[in-house]
Formats: sequence, C-alpha cells, structure tokens
Amino acid sequence: MDAAPAEAGTGANRKRSVNWLIWGGFAMTLAAALSYIPIFVQFPLTRDFPWVNLLLFAVAGWMLGAGLYRAYARSERHRGKISGPILGILTLGIFVFFYLGAFRFARQLPSPETALRVGQQAPEFTLTDSSGRPVSLAELRQGRRAVLLIFYRGYW
Repeated sequence: MDAAPAEAGTGANRKRSVNWLIWGGFAMTLAAALSYIPIFVQFPLTRDFPWVNLLLFAVAGWMLGAGLYRAYARSERHRGKISGPILGILTLGIFVFFYLGAFRFARQLPSPETALRVGQQAPEFTLTDSSGRPVSLAELRQGRRAVLLIFYRGYW
C-alpha cells in the first residue's frame, strides 16, 4: 500500500507540457512564406535570391524536427504526436509552394528570341498614362523623330 502514493505523481498522471517547438516551427514557416513579398522583395539583395526566407525555412524545419523528436521520444513529458505531423505536412506544402513561386513561376520570362532588336520598329500599342488616359505609340510619334521605349525583363 505504501507504493501506490509514490507512483501517483509520476508517469501517466503527470500533465504533459505543450510542445512549443512544433508550434514555433510552424509560426516560423508562416513568417518565412508571408514575409517575402511585403518585406524582402523591396531589397535587391533578398529579392533576387530569397536567402533570408530560405534560412527562416531551415530554422523552422529544425524546430519542427526537434519538436517531433520530443513528441515521440519523450511522449510522457511533451504533447505533439497528432499536431506535429499535421503541422509538418503543412510546413512542407508551404515550402514547396514558396519554392515553386520564387524559383519556377517568377523566373519564367518570355523568350529573348521574340524580343525586339535595337533599331527595330515597335508594333502599335495603346496604354494608359498615370492619370488613366489612353496614350498610343502613334500619338507619341506625332511631330517627333523618335520615341525611346525601355523594356524591363524581370519581376518586381
């Protein structure tokens, strides 16, 4: 009878703590994915190659891995056997979506073979100016010898 009270506060009866590494890793994943366009696209150092975001994804992956290890290796002390794999799969999906957006879709530029050459006449077009009025290339050429057009290849 003396052994029962000593075991009452250990093992299964002790409350397990929240596995903050899993939730922190998922929060870091969201920060890595959602910070690229509003913050890091503004700077050429992080826009041309999103190294900061990839570093954030790496830290998030480490946190999730460590959290999953805690959830399964020390399940008597930490939670996360259900939420960990779910958030891990969501993290992987968010990373794949970010990768495809940053390295595949954003870099699919038109072929240079179809671009105009220096001195070649541009086809007629009409665009709106800063006040919303339509302006055509023919209007710009009236009374002028030449019109300079600058084409930016890339993404903003």
